[in-house]
Amino acid sequence: MTIAVGTRLGPYEVIAPLGAGGMGEVYRARDTRLNREVAIKILPATFANNEDRLRRFEQEALATSALNHPNILTVHDFGTHGDSAYIVAELLEGEELRVQLNNGAVAQRKAIDYAQQIASGLAAAHAKTIVHRDLKPENIFITTDGRVKILDFGLAKMKPPKLAAGASSEVATQKAITDPGTVMGTVGYMSPEQVRGQEADHRSDVFSFGVILYEMLRGRRTFTGESAIEVMNAILKEEPEELTETNPRISPALERIVHRCLEKNPERRFQSTSDLCFAIEALSMQSGSRLDTGAALPAVTESQPTSSKTRLFGNARLAWITAALLLLVALAALPFAIAYFRRAPAEVETVRFSISAPEDATFGPIAVSPDGRRLAMVVRSGNESLLWVRPFNAVVAQPLRGTEGVNNPFWSPDNRSIAFFAGGKLKKIELSGGSPQTLCDAPGHPFGGTWSRGGMIVFGHRPGNPLYRVSAAGGAATEVTKLDQSRQETGHRWPHFLPDGRHFLFSVDSAQSENRGIYVGSLDTEETTRLLVANSSTNYMSSPDGSYLIFVRDEILMAQPFDVELLKLTGEPFRVVERLRYNPGNGLGFSVSENGVLAYDPSGSNENLQLAWFDRAGKQVGVVGAAGNISTFALSADDKRVAVTRVDSQTSQADIWLHDLGRDTASRFTFDPAFDDFPLWSPDGSRLVFRSTREGIFDLYQKVATGAGEDELLLKSDLEKRPTSWSSDGRFIVYYQIDPKTKADVWVLPLFGDRKPFPFLQTGATEVSGRLSPDMKWLAYTSDESGRPEIYVRPFPAGGGQWQVSKNGGGTARWRRDGKELFYIEGRKVMAVAVKGGATFEAGTPQLLFDARQSSQPVIYTVTGDGQRFLFNTLVEEARSRQLTVVLNWAAEGKR
Repeated sequence: MTIAVGTRLGPYEVIAPLGAGGMGEVYRARDTRLNREVAIKILPATFANNEDRLRRFEQEALATSALNHPNILTVHDFGTHGDSAYIVAELLEGEELRVQLNNGAVAQRKAIDYAQQIASGLAAAHAKTIVHRDLKPENIFITTDGRVKILDFGLAKMKPPKLAAGASSEVATQKAITDPGTVMGTVGYMSPEQVRGQEADHRSDVFSFGVILYEMLRGRRTFTGESAIEVMNAILKEEPEELTETNPRISPALERIVHRCLEKNPERRFQSTSDLCFAIEALSMQSGSRLDTGAALPAVTESQPTSSKTRLFGNARLAWITAALLLLVALAALPFAIAYFRRAPAEVETVRFSISAPEDATFGPIAVSPDGRRLAMVVRSGNESLLWVRPFNAVVAQPLRGTEGVNNPFWSPDNRSIAFFAGGKLKKIELSGGSPQTLCDAPGHPFGGTWSRGGMIVFGHRPGNPLYRVSAAGGAATEVTKLDQSRQETGHRWPHFLPDGRHFLFSVDSAQSENRGIYVGSLDTEETTRLLVANSSTNYMSSPDGSYLIFVRDEILMAQPFDVELLKLTGEPFRVVERLRYNPGNGLGFSVSENGVLAYDPSGSNENLQLAWFDRAGKQVGVVGAAGNISTFALSADDKRVAVTRVDSQTSQADIWLHDLGRDTASRFTFDPAFDDFPLWSPDGSRLVFRSTREGIFDLYQKVATGAGEDELLLKSDLEKRPTSWSSDGRFIVYYQIDPKTKADVWVLPLFGDRKPFPFLQTGATEVSGRLSPDMKWLAYTSDESGRPEIYVRPFPAGGGQWQVSKNGGGTARWRRDGKELFYIEGRKVMAVAVKGGATFEAGTPQLLFDARQSSQPVIYTVTGDGQRFLFNTLVEEARSRQLTVVLNWAAEGKR
């Protein structure tokens, strides 16, 4: 080895050698900046003047860094050390596939799993016009947790994107590192075109993939010979031995995939790795017993040609004999066929089945794929949410990594990708693998999206806003609808494209109830037309007996005939599901595919949220008021009154109610036909501040607690705002506002002088939920600057310096009245931290009080001044979304 242990290559300190190969030496090293271990591949100085070696080394760095996929080695950096170039990549723990193959064949189930991951990585590379050209077991790494990583793109070929006829590019084409006629690759794993020194495209990788898959299943090399020349001749002329002849347990469908990959003629192989991925996916969806026993699986849909002339002529002769026999049988059966088709058609039955959530988890919004074959589900556990996908022909669902914080998913029209909202962004992820791609900013609360066949996405976000449009490839979002002030519209949401890809359905909120409903809009005009009255999202579906709009009315799922050409309803609505859980403000409780597969949440009414008291041990000690659709609430400083936001499930409007805890009575506090929420008590209990959409965007208002007088507009701006704290002297209101440029920031509104608000904390991170300490010296808040939400404290009002309070994530900080204890939520755990104030801030170690598993999601709570009782918004047992119902052929039953 040429690099000594302890040597520094920029910020990287070499720890130990790992190995060496033809393209360089590999070391374990430590990244001193991020305090993580990495792998460093170094091109020795002896090769520094070798132009070909250096160019291939740079090619590997360029090709791999252009890819971001879980099945491809991640490259972090590229640099030089003296005369040596080096690549910095993730450090992998595990072994090369070659190590496993040295022990013989790989179990069929494991081989399919590896194959699916390799194909997924190749598909990502090919999508970037990168061809590996040296795929072999030595370049396939299996980590200790079973993940596959494709390594070494040193021989990769990067093709520039194709330009339209007559167009030119200012970007220089990647220089080829080989000349026509040069043989590149590893003998035994090269494609026939590589052996001949011909141009090799992505189909060459497909052939090499087939060679590896065959070797995994057979336990021996696919093409063999006593010399390299003999091996290359075998690749050009010989067919490998049939897998099922040596191992009858091999799935015939799997063998067909292998044969198609190993076709000598590139035109007869899979023409894309995406098609290859789908073929393998069809296998992986089968039950374990069928794969273990080698029972026949569904055939690959593409035809399977052979390159053997003997087989070709033999099959052709057999085909003629079979055709003749079938003709005779058909003629004999003709009278019976006529009688069969004259009889009444068989009655189609409705089929139902259930899908259960994982343990300690609940379901959020759902989306059935357009082809009705898969269900995308938001699965929530604690404060975490993740996107899962369940194929209907499989018994298990799979999570999609990288979708943390997901909300409101919706499918691409080709069923290959899913778009979703997370972290104030609109993103998409491909089912074939890879990390999510951010399409555009979408701050605030998401209100659904839809994806057209023409590659356009329309989505809604933030109350009081119209709908926006953005290309499915990403870019800047622009308004696609306009709020009609003459109809007092207060927001557009839940868009759904119709088949023409230009018109879309959407829901309109209005201060005037007669103007609310489902409208149809267009990408080509701002004109809109109301179709029906319903406070619901709407799906369109087509079936053999007609087309329908599907919507919710009074917790009943309805269907109504619809003429998609005339954009008119053509019949009376009828009931599909008598009872389902649907919240028009927080997410979708149903989804219908284009061909009528229905999935819905049967857990029932949204009126099943209950305010409940808990002691410090987590024991429930009482309830407040009646159950209902409760969103936000606040406890007065004297612990005698609670301001509660209750949402009308029929109109989706919200008002604030005041509950007197001593007398156990409630009275309505706001009456405007808008969305009023996030109440905040003044320190003396004489006033409340809240936010409202009565002028479109969420602005801040205040009102006397007795209800007398008018609501006073306190702060108006173009950005959404949420009040979170009122200083103990009554002089400042802390709020946070959502800004597309800086995500979310903590602001302060003085209630004296010119009342000009000023930013307290404004960074590129998300800072929310600021809470002033009782002595007004400190402000606790939540920030994701570390990569996840944590609780921090800063001095107030100067804001200099900060202390992290939480250890394993946290949010929603609350102070005890004496300022000596700070509470926050970690997942659904209630945590407490002892605090010492004064000239400096000191916080103790967080202590777990109890696990609030019965709380709503997200967790909403408050605490009494003495820190002894906690008020939570809890879920009534039957209201928890732990099961979904899927219905096939529902129209057959619904129209009876």
